[in-house]
Amino acid sequence: MSLEASGRQPGWKGDLGERLVLTGRAGWMGMGRGAARPALGFWPTLAVLLCSFPAATSPCKILKCNSEFWSATAGGHAPASDDAPEFCAALRTYALCTRRTARTCRGDLAYHSAVHGIEDLMSQHNCSKDGPTSQPRLRTLPPPGDSQERSDSPETCHYEKSFHKHAAAPNYTHCGLFGDPHLRTFTDRFQTCKVQGAWPLIDNNYLNVQVTNTPVLPGSAATATSKLTIIFKNFQECVDQKVYQAEMDELPAAFADGSKNGGDKHGANSLKITEKVSGQHVEIQAKYIGTTIVVRQVGRYLTFAVRMPEEVVNAVDDRDGQGLYLCLRGCPLNQQIDFQALRAHEGPGAPAASPAPAAPDTFPYETAVAKCKERLPVEDLYYQACVFDLLTTGDVNFTLAAYYALEDVKMLHSNKDKLHLYERTREPPGRAATAGLRPAPRLLLGSLLLLTLLPVVLAALAA
Repeated sequence: MSLEASGRQPGWKGDLGERLVLTGRAGWMGMGRGAARPALGFWPTLAVLLCSFPAATSPCKILKCNSEFWSATAGGHAPASDDAPEFCAALRTYALCTRRTARTCRGDLAYHSAVHGIEDLMSQHNCSKDGPTSQPRLRTLPPPGDSQERSDSPETCHYEKSFHKHAAAPNYTHCGLFGDPHLRTFTDRFQTCKVQGAWPLIDNNYLNVQVTNTPVLPGSAATATSKLTIIFKNFQECVDQKVYQAEMDELPAAFADGSKNGGDKHGANSLKITEKVSGQHVEIQAKYIGTTIVVRQVGRYLTFAVRMPEEVVNAVDDRDGQGLYLCLRGCPLNQQIDFQALRAHEGPGAPAASPAPAAPDTFPYETAVAKCKERLPVEDLYYQACVFDLLTTGDVNFTLAAYYALEDVKMLHSNKDKLHLYERTREPPGRAATAGLRPAPRLLLGSLLLLTLLPVVLAALAA
C-alpha cells in the first residue's frame, strides 16, 4: 500500500523527503535557554562534525560534556533575569568539563567548536569565568501519557494506526551489524566486511545511521564498531530532530541533548529511548515510523540491530544514489571478506585461513569451536561468525556479540523461518536492492542491440 493511498500524503514524505539539514532551530537556541542569534549556528556545526569525523579509539569525552550541559539547561526557553546565575553556573560547569578532557581532545573539531561556543555564550550572558558551578541534572520529561499516548494526539505519530488502519499489518524487515563486522541486510544477505572508517548503514527520508569501524589491534585488518551515530529527522507534529551517539565505553541512555523522547511536539513520545542494561543495552522506539533500534556494547565494541517496515526502508528519494546504504545494498565487493575461505580450512589442527593477521593470543581452532558452541548450538552463520572472530581477534567477547546479535534477530525479525542463515552472500552491492525488478523484454533488448550495430552494418555496405 502506498503512502499516498494511506491518507498521509500531506507532509508524510514532504517533511522528511528532504536531505538532512541541521537547521539553526536545533542549535544553540535549544542548548542555552537564552542563546543569542550569533550562536545559533554552533550546534548544527557541532552535530555535523560529530557525525562526519570518526572518533576511532580516542578517549575524548566531549560528547559527555555536551549531553550534561543540555541536561542541565533543559530546553530552549529563555531564562528570566533571576535565572541568569543558574545558566552561567551551567556554562562554567560545561567549560570545566571541556578543560578536563582537553588533553585527550587535541585535534578534535567537535571539541574546539564546543570551546568556542562556550566562550560566545558566556560573553552574551555576561558570565564570569570564576564562580559557582552546577551539578548536571536530567531533563524533566512530560508525564507518561502526556503526548503520543493521549487520546487527542496525532494519529500520524503511530505508524500502524495511521497507515495500516484499514489494511494488513506492514511487512517488517531486519538489519544487524556485529563482530568483525558481520552484516545482515534488510534482504537477509549475510556478509563479512572490512569497512574500516565511517560508513552509512541507513540513509533514508526518516533517519540516518552511520557506524565507525576501527582496527581491533594495531596493524590488523580485523575491525569492529567503535562509534555509532543515529539521526532522527524532524517529522510533522511528532518529533523534533534528534541525534543519538554512542562510542566505546560511552553508551548513553539519552539523546545528545539530554532528552529521552522526541522533544516538545504533541507526539513527542512516539520517539523514546530506554536503557535496558546500564552501559550495555539501549533500545530506541520510533513508533511514528514503526521502527525499533537496539544498540549494545559487548566488551569494548558496539552492535546494532533494527526492525523497520519495508516501506520506510525503501523511502529513498534518489535510489540510484544510495550505493553505500549498507543495510539495503550490502558492502562493496572490494570490502567483503571471503568467509568460505575460513570454513574450507576448518578442522582440528588446521591453521585459520583469516584474511587478517592473527592476533597474538588467538584461540586454537578446537577452543574457538567449543566456546562458540556454548552459546550458539546451531551451526549457522552466527556460529561461524563467532568462530571466525575468535580465530582472528582472540577476544572472547566476540562470542557474546554473535550470541546477542542472534537474540536480537529473534526479537526483531518478522519471519521466524529466517532466524538462522546458513550460506553467506558475496555479490556486488545493489544487486539485492534491485532483485525484484523485472528484466527488460527481449524484444526491447534486441532492438537496442540492432540500433547499436546499425552504423557498423551501413558502413560495411557502403564499402
